[in-house]
Amino acid sequence: MTDFAPEDRLSLGSLLRRFRYRIGVTWFLTLCETGLYALIPLLIGYSIDDLLNGRWAGFQALLILFAVLLAVSIGRRVYDTRAYGTMRVALGRAQFQRRAEAPISVANARVLMGRELVDFLEQQTPEAMSAFVQVIASVVILLTFNHMLALSAGGSAIAIVAIFGMATRAFFRRNAALNAQTEHQINALETRNLKKVSLHFLKLRKQEVRLSDLESFVYGIIFLVLLSMLSFNLWFAATQLDASAGDIFAIVTYSFTFVESSVALPMLMQSLTRLTEITNRINSA
Repeated sequence: MTDFAPEDRLSLGSLLRRFRYRIGVTWFLTLCETGLYALIPLLIGYSIDDLLNGRWAGFQALLILFAVLLAVSIGRRVYDTRAYGTMRVALGRAQFQRRAEAPISVANARVLMGRELVDFLEQQTPEAMSAFVQVIASVVILLTFNHMLALSAGGSAIAIVAIFGMATRAFFRRNAALNAQTEHQINALETRNLKKVSLHFLKLRKQEVRLSDLESFVYGIIFLVLLSMLSFNLWFAATQLDASAGDIFAIVTYSFTFVESSVALPMLMQSLTRLTEITNRINSA
């Protein structure tokens, strides 16, 4: 068991330092898995062209890729469960030792919030790494077909970062309000008073709705940008390029992959905003 030192600030940074080897293995496996995924549309495109011309080389390469991808994916998930479970135990122990005298309502809420740090490393960080690799791979591969396709994708990525950057402070404030209300939950339940419990859940709902409304607005704008890019690339590939059926499939697939992966990046930024507020909260007196 790798415990935290008393002077350690409980944060993503301290988790990365204390468990760097375990996390390093999971990230390496994630990058391998993502790299293999990134090759799938390209090999499918080659397979289409080869099979239409009576050749099997592209299809055989695709089957080999699937087999390797399956082995890496299963291995990563088996390892991840054990590695991140160890981190949750260590973080929970550290939180209890440092806040043993805190009110139960606050202690319980902060332990649950603290687990979000490990959840982020286990779930969202691999997704973000995969998304980043997919975005870069998509732009590079689109560039090999035509520079206009890559410029369309790259421009939409810049627009997404700018859109989310303008909403960061609002996300921080609304996450702080939601977390503050969550800390009152056990106190409200302990009163066994229906009116007070109902009032707590109504306040909690209000904060969740405010956060969800902001998310809906921001992601609506982001999707508009991405779908415009996808529509342009489909039109350009079908009407402006002398491309084969396999090439058009690859272009459209990589453009759609770019859309899916790009959405994960602002989600990562939103999660980091929430975790910044949580880190401040669980390390406060």
